[in-house]
Amino acid sequence: MFPYSAVPRGRSAYSNGLYPPPPVPRCYDYNHQSLAGVNSFYAPEIERLPQYEWKPPPSTSPAPPPHTPTMNSGRKRQNDEYTPHVVKRQRLDSSSRPWIGSPIIRASPPLHRPDQVVAGSSRSSFSDFDRSYPSPHSHPRPQVPAASESSNSLQDYAKDKLSNQMVELFEACQQQSSDLERKEMCRARLQKDIQRVFAVARLYLTGSSMNGLGCRSSDADLCLVLMGNKRPDPIHVLSVLQRLFRSLSYVERTQLIRAKVPILRFRERGSDLEFDLNINNTVGIRNTFLLRSYAYADLRIRPMILVVKKWARHNQINDASKGTLSSYTLVLMVLHYLQTRNEPVLPSLQRDYPECFDPFMDIDMVPEGPKRVPPYISRNWSSLGELLLGFLKYYATDFRWDKLVISVREARALPKTSSHEWRNKYICVEEPFERNNVARAVHEKIKFDAIKAEFAESCRILQERKDLNSILPVRAIINKESSRR
Repeated sequence: MFPYSAVPRGRSAYSNGLYPPPPVPRCYDYNHQSLAGVNSFYAPEIERLPQYEWKPPPSTSPAPPPHTPTMNSGRKRQNDEYTPHVVKRQRLDSSSRPWIGSPIIRASPPLHRPDQVVAGSSRSSFSDFDRSYPSPHSHPRPQVPAASESSNSLQDYAKDKLSNQMVELFEACQQQSSDLERKEMCRARLQKDIQRVFAVARLYLTGSSMNGLGCRSSDADLCLVLMGNKRPDPIHVLSVLQRLFRSLSYVERTQLIRAKVPILRFRERGSDLEFDLNINNTVGIRNTFLLRSYAYADLRIRPMILVVKKWARHNQINDASKGTLSSYTLVLMVLHYLQTRNEPVLPSLQRDYPECFDPFMDIDMVPEGPKRVPPYISRNWSSLGELLLGFLKYYATDFRWDKLVISVREARALPKTSSHEWRNKYICVEEPFERNNVARAVHEKIKFDAIKAEFAESCRILQERKDLNSILPVRAIINKESSRR
């Protein structure tokens, strides 16, 4: 299963001697709260989310063995995803049965915790943590789990004022199960109406609503998958849907946006819940599950990313339509930073478990991939505040924008080549599956300079004051999110 006989990161000795565990029913439970560590998706003190399932129709013939096509150029599209035999449906299930997956890894306690904040200290000096950054060309090796079990409380990483402020902001703003249920109810209703026009259509909820990185105010992303021998024209399909949606009593404000990935934007009538619907952009489904895997790999990931996105939005550098950074780009930047510490907070899941995140895997099997990844426990015990400061410093002073490409897939920075994808680009962030540049919206030097300036100024202020309010109006943001309850 593991290429070149590589030993997987964090592989444990299962009682039955097998890896991975026996197959589980073909449904994907977005809770994964039964175990701690990576991809057991343990999230304490969070309302349980409803179970979300892809259920294929019964097969009348034996399933063929999985096959990965030969890649000639590293970027090859596969049309098998759109064939009729993979028609699926999603449904929301209120079942509270926990998912049973990989057991927690048990390992010897660490001899030391190089980044841990000393108990009783209000904070560690900025110069004392994350002091030396590895060469951007270095390739972090798999880390041996360093603790008997991962922390089960965010408070273990919030021993100082700044960290506590980050936890407060996260807990007030994170998406609730009621928010997801509302989005799912609208998705299910839409799919039923869309199938009156496109009988074999499947509608998937993707993006931050499903990957664990959403806020109460997050819009919902939808991917409509249409099967057939010919790839449908997105503009034509969206135009047909626009006419359909105008006849639906629960939809309003439909708008067709002819972007590189065309979308139909609309709202649920009588509310502020906005949807963006695309056609056959199945990479969005794939990266939803990849980011979901990273989001629950460590308790610090979700608060860290939420704070960074709020900071970027407040400082007007989080809007790809205006030439700055998309939220997806920001998430990958955070993950890259956390992967490249001297003691990584995160591994590269794609590199260490390629069969679990195969870019050519049938779309119905994508939710199953993360279940085969065992827990990961980091040696890095930096507090949330330390990681936020380190993140700002890394991109303000250490990262070489002109020389390097951010690659979460490889867990390192790659040298920028002269290929069209990277040549003359101000910011280069690799999409983990398609390997194109997700930061291509930053195409003006004035916008690039503004982004760098925000990193530098916020780093300076936060290093001096150690107060999140110095770079972000915390209370105003909490009040705004709370108003959506």
